[in-house]
Amino acid sequence: MRMMFMTAGSRGDVDPFIALARRAQSAGHEVRVAVTGDFVGHVQAAGLDVAGLDGDYSALVGAQGASAWAAMRSFRTVIRPMMAGFLRSAADAALSYRPDVLVHHPKVLSAPLAAARLGIPHVLVEIVPTITPTRQFPAAGVTGRDLGRLNPLTYRFVAGAGAMFAGPLREIRADLGLPVRGEVPGPALTLVPVSPTLLPRPGDWPGTTQITGAWLEPVGAGSAVLDADLDAFLGSGEVVYAGFGSMALGDASARGAAVAAAVRASGRRLLAVTGWGGLRVPPDLVGEDVLVREAVPHAEVLERCVAAVHHGGAGTVHAAVRAGVVSVCVPFLADQPFWGALLHRRGFSAAPVPVRRLTAARLGTALGTLPDPAAVRAAARAMAAEDGCGTALAALEQRVGR
Repeated sequence: MRMMFMTAGSRGDVDPFIALARRAQSAGHEVRVAVTGDFVGHVQAAGLDVAGLDGDYSALVGAQGASAWAAMRSFRTVIRPMMAGFLRSAADAALSYRPDVLVHHPKVLSAPLAAARLGIPHVLVEIVPTITPTRQFPAAGVTGRDLGRLNPLTYRFVAGAGAMFAGPLREIRADLGLPVRGEVPGPALTLVPVSPTLLPRPGDWPGTTQITGAWLEPVGAGSAVLDADLDAFLGSGEVVYAGFGSMALGDASARGAAVAAAVRASGRRLLAVTGWGGLRVPPDLVGEDVLVREAVPHAEVLERCVAAVHHGGAGTVHAAVRAGVVSVCVPFLADQPFWGALLHRRGFSAAPVPVRRLTAARLGTALGTLPDPAAVRAAARAMAAEDGCGTALAALEQRVGR
């Protein structure tokens, strides 16, 4: 089968697609991965055929930050033009490759249009539970409160987000020879790359929506070799990992100072990971017990830490639970409060500390009230038995391979 995988965003949006594409390629399928320019080299390094799409999300975050207010202020001048170019380039890439199936991130709003033009099925990848309605919980990122019977209504907010780009999508429809208005075929399948150990599948989801488990490389595949300094640091005492991924919002240096103070006060050592700028440790606070890195391989590092302080992104949440390490979530926005509350409810983390309330004292309290790691270690053992890529590929082959 000829497959095209299309995604955009941060590493958490790209790496799962790479893992599934590599599994599909190893199973004999012909694959191409379409990503924005900032991740073309990353995909090529994984040994995959790649198509570059317009747009650069890392540059956008660097210039605008992760603030929703900043995004609204720059919507007309920055966000909308970038998305218009991105959506058009995604449709062009699909028509150029002519796959048998399009597997796409929700951000790729033009993928269903390209699939309709080509007369092929498309498969939606629900990276976080925000699209398929359920009564069991509200759409991640809309509200942190369980609204019971009203939970399904929260999914309408997410469904309406595409209306912000109705103009560019109408133009793409016209260029593709599709009716400017009206429905196009929906996804043949919706795949949710979330661990059922972490979030059991809601019973009221339709059969076409499947929780598969996280999409990861096989254990031991491409395992990173840690540099000598990092390896020695992890082996020299109790280490707390801290990193906020792509969350470049607010005063990253103040956050770094608060995290360093809290970890030092707990008598532990700090591995601070700066990511896209979400965390900076002032130079005068770096010492023998504080090591700073721009990025580290979660699989090799987290299992050697006693706790992980992170923003609660879906990828990092899975990595922490898979490593059997307890967490302190510092949610910033979107789906992060959902995951932070879930980890705490399951006994995998201390109570979340929202980023706007982050201080050395509050983080110190959280580090002092970490749960017993037994529960998260049991979850790690269960997750180790999951094969998310295998489950997803089997679903693709069974439903659209015909």
